[in-house]
Amino acid sequence: MSLFRRSPDERRVRALRDAPPGPLRDYLSVPLPAPSVPLGQLRLLAVDIETTGLDPGTDRILSIGYVPVDGGSVVLGGAGRAVVRGGAGAAGEDGVGRSATVHGLTDDTLAGGEPLEDAVADLLRALTGRALLAHFARIETGFLSAACERLWGVGMPCAVVDTLALEERAVAGRWRHEAPRGALRLWSARERHGLPVYRAHEALTDALACAELYLAQRAELEAGSPGTTLTLRQVMA
Repeated sequence: MSLFRRSPDERRVRALRDAPPGPLRDYLSVPLPAPSVPLGQLRLLAVDIETTGLDPGTDRILSIGYVPVDGGSVVLGGAGRAVVRGGAGAAGEDGVGRSATVHGLTDDTLAGGEPLEDAVADLLRALTGRALLAHFARIETGFLSAACERLWGVGMPCAVVDTLALEERAVAGRWRHEAPRGALRLWSARERHGLPVYRAHEALTDALACAELYLAQRAELEAGSPGTTLTLRQVMA
């Protein structure tokens, strides 16, 4: 079977064979949620990361925020946030640069942060046994998997629910061609669902915003499928 056709849990088992002892191996030792899990029983972790750019090969993680979602509840007591100590990125660059105008994190702030290894280890512990929930999730999965490869030599397979993909599905057909610029962004999607406005580009706030959006999207999906038990398979990216 081609690697690209493997399920997330099959990729997890494959990665486990090569993972050294440590946080990543501990994460990989626990099965991912099965596609058949009903949404009412699904355990997710809403994740947001702030970075210096969009390329995991040259840019670096600046902060990580996450909050669990158990079934239909956001578990604020399980939320976490880490600012990652400044240092050279994947290609040797240092400093926040122009990205500070987006997320507000400065080099001085990052100097007081924690090592990337500790921040990713905490995230892995929180993500264990859960599906990763994010808006435009390829950013989170790309950077986190690249970080795991650099730190432990193995990537980070995960089951993914992407609220951007769910929103795109929900509004399909509303526009004759492609969606207007910005129409599928997190804050535009929240506005469509009547959710409150938060300050953008702070990792924990954005993770919470994504979790709330998912619950609104789930309610919309369930309202459109009365009498049907929706599962992870119906929402998995």
